[in-house]
Amino acid sequence: MYPKFKLRTLALAVAGVFSVMPFAHAQTTTSEPPKNTEETDQNAKSKQKTGEKKTDAVSKDNVQKVTINGGRTEMDERRQSTAAKMIFGREELDRNGDSSIGEVLKRLPGVTVGGRPGRGGDIRMRGMGNGYTQILINGERAPRGFSMDSLTPDQVERIEIIRGAVAEFSTQAIAGTINIVLREEYKQKNIDLKFSLGFEQGRIAPNLSLTVPGELGNLSYALSGSVFQNRQHDESTTFTTEKDPAGNDALIQNQADFTNRKTTGIHLTPRFNYRFENGDTLMVQPFLMNSRSDSNNESDVNQIFRSPTLVAPLPYAVANFAAHGETTFLRGFGNWQHKFEDNAKLNIKFGGGLGKMDNSSLRYQFDKDGKQIDVISDVNNTRDSSINTGGKYTKPLGEGHTLAAGWDVEAGKRSQTRVSLDNGLPQFAESGDNLEASTRRLAVFAQDEFDINAQFSAYAGLRWEGIKTSSTTANAGQSVDNSSSVWSPLLHGVWRIPNSKDQIRLGLTSTYRAPALNDLIALPSISNLNGPTRPDRTGNPSLKPEKSKGIDLAFEHYLTRAGILSANFFMRDIDDLIRRRTLLVNTSTGLRWVSSPINIGHATTRGIELEAKFQLQEFFPDGPAIDVRSNYSHFWSKVDDIPGPNNRLDSQPAQTANFGLDYRPAGISLTVGGNINWTPAYITQSSETQINSTGIKRQLDLYGLWKFNPNLQMRLSANNLRANDYLSGSTVTTGGINHIDYNTAKTYTTWSLRLEMKI
Repeated sequence: MYPKFKLRTLALAVAGVFSVMPFAHAQTTTSEPPKNTEETDQNAKSKQKTGEKKTDAVSKDNVQKVTINGGRTEMDERRQSTAAKMIFGREELDRNGDSSIGEVLKRLPGVTVGGRPGRGGDIRMRGMGNGYTQILINGERAPRGFSMDSLTPDQVERIEIIRGAVAEFSTQAIAGTINIVLREEYKQKNIDLKFSLGFEQGRIAPNLSLTVPGELGNLSYALSGSVFQNRQHDESTTFTTEKDPAGNDALIQNQADFTNRKTTGIHLTPRFNYRFENGDTLMVQPFLMNSRSDSNNESDVNQIFRSPTLVAPLPYAVANFAAHGETTFLRGFGNWQHKFEDNAKLNIKFGGGLGKMDNSSLRYQFDKDGKQIDVISDVNNTRDSSINTGGKYTKPLGEGHTLAAGWDVEAGKRSQTRVSLDNGLPQFAESGDNLEASTRRLAVFAQDEFDINAQFSAYAGLRWEGIKTSSTTANAGQSVDNSSSVWSPLLHGVWRIPNSKDQIRLGLTSTYRAPALNDLIALPSISNLNGPTRPDRTGNPSLKPEKSKGIDLAFEHYLTRAGILSANFFMRDIDDLIRRRTLLVNTSTGLRWVSSPINIGHATTRGIELEAKFQLQEFFPDGPAIDVRSNYSHFWSKVDDIPGPNNRLDSQPAQTANFGLDYRPAGISLTVGGNINWTPAYITQSSETQINSTGIKRQLDLYGLWKFNPNLQMRLSANNLRANDYLSGSTVTTGGINHIDYNTAKTYTTWSLRLEMKI
């Protein structure tokens, strides 16, 4: 139905774009007259900030060309930033009519999303998930349990991707930082209304978004919110084989799972800005998210062969499973800014949050004769609360020299109760116990950003951060404490090559990854089909943070039409790597496979990231109005304490690529475009005994946008148009036993029709 293509050639296609760089540079130098030496980059910066009119004399016919700069563009911000930072605003957020931020992120340079297409997954920079990528909301760490797939693009102002750590943010960012900035002060006077209908397998998913701006004296506000409902159906099959130490078949089994799910939710992100008479400003932005999910699952297990000597428990033949979940997050962001007479500035931020996660399930399991053998109930209630404050004092020291210092303080508390019963008996020893956990984080930092001359700018920062985690269980009387602290020196520099827009970046960073709360302290997670590839999961209170030293080196070539060609190289050296290890242990309910995290040693990763974003008319002035967006990344990694081959960082692919086009036909108000996202199959040796495999991921997204007038437009989009099956597998070899699982999960095309109005 669709044309076939070899996505491996994307690597060559994207890299080939860089071969036109000499031609692009020639276009730049011939289309603009050389700038006077008096007009340095620093002067250009100030003109952009103040919105001055800039005139360039065209010598050929002595005609004045006038350009009005109303403020910095996203590309200006990227170029002027000393530390490597990319910014993606409303154009990128709205382009494909996506229903979640995760769908937007998958197309951005160096970002991948785990899991099967259309169902979300962990967000990764440079292929590194599991806490290596720092996710922030308005510059603060996202609350525990928060999923990017629950956040709609309409509630977001822009996405900032920071490749190298900076001192004012936490340095828990070995791979980098993604900062999601919620809707800011609305510049337009119109009410913004967006209504969309999604279609997947005939199931309708409506979404309504509304933004109402206004002013009352010195108070300006933007009231934003959205409501949505989503219905999904999933199917997957798992083929399992197991061989005994003699190499004979011990188990051959097929399992089929069918799930129907309904999710409804509401997001509210109002924002209030007040300007005092003395020039001080106060911003307050509450963020409320509530979602409810109900699902039904049927699981069928067909044991084709089972050896009489197999020690694994006899599984069910059929299981019916019903679950309900409700999640509510209430988060508050506040910022007060005061400017002093000497141009110094003080920013005080404050906030807090409450989180409530209630999940319950009831599972009935039957043998092959239809006799009920198990009733498993699970109720898991979690309450989170946090409060935070911080500040930054910034003072200019002469021209092109800015000194800043500040602090961050955060305290959080979690209360969790889990009751898990199997035929009325506890599934684990602490079932029904209360887990109380608290975390305290304190950080201080200082940074200096300065222009050495017109061509060279530098940034130096130092951050100290300490984290203390404590927990107790009420009935068991167990108490656990874990403390860690890290110094993080940071250095960035950018050299702007004279007489061109080219520049070279260098960054030296010291970052870390703190153990997640559930890795330190967790009530056990019980697997209903316990085995070496489906173990129970628990925590380890003795974990130490991973520490990393890193280097980033980049070349950037800025084009005349807001385009860029860039190449970035990075390397990370990681100590005290955390990995999960699965062992057969004797528990209160007998022998079970249990997975727990440990520090295993040293690892390295490196990679190269290429990006090409330009208008085709940059190189072919008479060509069609086509915008090209492409990026390609290649990653290498090695874990020293795990035997190879394929002893890579967990879930890190070898490559990833995106290629997108936007086309605006002449004479009609129509824009069409699409994007191809590709991640090849890869294998990871996750431990001495386990190998995980992930199949190829190919996603084709298309859209069409019709603008009826400046205040009314309609967008039709199709995500995951090819809808390939998602393949994964796991092999465990221990004690002479070889256990293999192959999983095939169906994926689906999602159509979306979206109407956007300004009232």
